Amino acid sequence: MTSSTASNTAAALGAALRERRKTLGVNMTAAAEAAQISRVTWHRLEKGEPGVAWGNMLAAAAALDLDVALLPVASGKGDVEPAPSLENWLPLSITLDEFPGLARLAWSVRAGRDAFTPREAWQLYERNGRHLRDEDVSPHERDLIGALEATFGELHVGV
Repeated sequence: MTSSTASNTAAALGAALRERRKTLGVNMTAAAEAAQISRVTWHRLEKGEPGVAWGNMLAAAAALDLDVALLPVASGKGDVEPAPSLENWLPLSITLDEFPGLARLAWSVRAGRDAFTPREAWQLYERNGRHLRDEDVSPHERDLIGALEATFGELHVGV
């Protein structure tokens, strides 16, 4: 691995760490405290500085309920890199057009909005989910609900 590849990998890991922290609504200081590292070290991790110790990255990942996995790189000789698991994956923005059950629950807060953050969607399901009917929820939406539960906690929905 070249030093530029290592830098790119560190930057990608840092960006993923930051995205997860923001998705969870956790500030940097609280995340660093949970990982038992300094806020400066956390900041360096999110910046993607490749010189930060692995133990710090592993502690940060554990604090945000993330797994660290090593995947084989495609060799260019016909090898196919395995697709990453999308289990419990959340988009940054959850559109109501894609999730009709959520759209039904968002009637009181919609006010011209057609998308919500994952935390906002979880709150809508938590607050109004008892009103969901089985026929309102597609398999795709059930996957979303499962990912929201894995990230933010169990939901009490009607389906």
